[in-house]
Amino acid sequence: MNLSGSGHTLSDVALDVTVECLDDRGIRHEIDTVLSYAGSDPFAVAMTFVTSDGDLVWTFGRDLLIRGAEAPVGDGDVHVSPAIGLSGRAMVAIELTSPDGHLVLMARAGDVSDFLARTAAVVAPGAESDAFDADLLITQLLAS
Repeated sequence: MNLSGSGHTLSDVALDVTVECLDDRGIRHEIDTVLSYAGSDPFAVAMTFVTSDGDLVWTFGRDLLIRGAEAPVGDGDVHVSPAIGLSGRAMVAIELTSPDGHLVLMARAGDVSDFLARTAAVVAPGAESDAFDADLLITQLLAS
């Protein structure tokens, strides 16, 4: 198991990924992130942005990332779609929206594919309900 983000989340899979984005002036930036997945939370993946001000974590559905790597999907604050990068390389676009702003990130399709394959080895897609421990979640919520 690996620690990811602020150290509060144990993950079975963690992969360092550099994503690209363009700012308002069209200048390309690279951002270090960590994609992580925990079998104890089988429906979700986390994308942790490593910044000098501390880590920022976005959590969204693993199925959104799986489906979005093949075709555009998303509703609400996260959209995912296949894309082609500036260099002509296959990418996955991850679009994040919040009240504070909007950001479109481009991750290498191979990195996303590798990450998803590793998550599937922990919990097969479609078997998330079998791996989800609702009693543990209730116990944790009541203990908070």
